[in-house]
Amino acid sequence: MTKRKRYSAEFKAKVALEAIREELTTAELAKKYDIHPTMISGWKRTAIENMASAFNGHATAEPAISAAEVEKLHAKIGQLVVERDAPQRLRGPTGATVAATMSEASSLIPGTGGKKR
Repeated sequence: MTKRKRYSAEFKAKVALEAIREELTTAELAKKYDIHPTMISGWKRTAIENMASAFNGHATAEPAISAAEVEKLHAKIGQLVVERDAPQRLRGPTGATVAATMSEASSLIPGTGGKKR
């Protein structure tokens, strides 16, 4: 089995533009470029459908966010979640703070005489 051919966007645009101009039939273009006519028809249809986006005022596409930026943002989200949840983890199930629990526990330590500080 042969490997599938990949065509560049420039090549597809060139062939689609020739198909739109209709100077040659789809069959003639297919023979000229050694491509199946169905592919040319698909490229032509895609070109026509996306032609309006060239005139919508946003000539350049928004730059895609890089993987490094995504990773940095995920790290920041993790940090903020930890900061948000830290006070909840310091509280006991009844809402008592760790300090109050520790002072109660210190009264149970032998040698302290059960005295609270």
